[in-house]
Amino acid sequence: MTAFHGTTILAVRHKDRVALGGDGQVTAGDTIMKSGAQKVRKLADGRILAGFAGSVADALTLFEKFEEKLERFPANLPRACVELAKDWRTDRYLRRLEALLAVADRNHLFVISGDGNVIEPDDEVAAIGSGGAYALAAARALKEHSDLDAAGIVRRALEIASEICIYTNAKITVLELPA
Repeated sequence: MTAFHGTTILAVRHKDRVALGGDGQVTAGDTIMKSGAQKVRKLADGRILAGFAGSVADALTLFEKFEEKLERFPANLPRACVELAKDWRTDRYLRRLEALLAVADRNHLFVISGDGNVIEPDDEVAAIGSGGAYALAAARALKEHSDLDAAGIVRRALEIASEICIYTNAKITVLELPA
């Protein structure tokens, strides 16, 4: 079975703004299969930003489950994240899903995984996927040493990751919550 790679998702909260972006590359082995994949979206009537890394079918299933949790806990993103992680870890079907989610609203930013982790980074910068470490390093530096806003940091950090990571391209989509 061919391993699919490619995805870099970055979320940044900075100067009272939040942005989340992703690249568009999907790679099978050493072949780029798609360059314009959409890996980020707005959920909950545009109040939540979310992006995935991993299997597309698995991520879409997780988005559906996450939206159910957001409907159940509409004003409580942390609770919705924890409830998704609990289900993901304990449900026999969900346990097999291979993906990571990065989600953010105006007040919180989380990385959610199938092993039960719900991580809210101290520095309000989170990255997942093949080029995540590169984007994370670039975003931390830009956040501290530039005048860019959240969306600008996300875009530039993903561009930097695309220059380093062979599984990340520069077809970047950035979403931002309105002020």
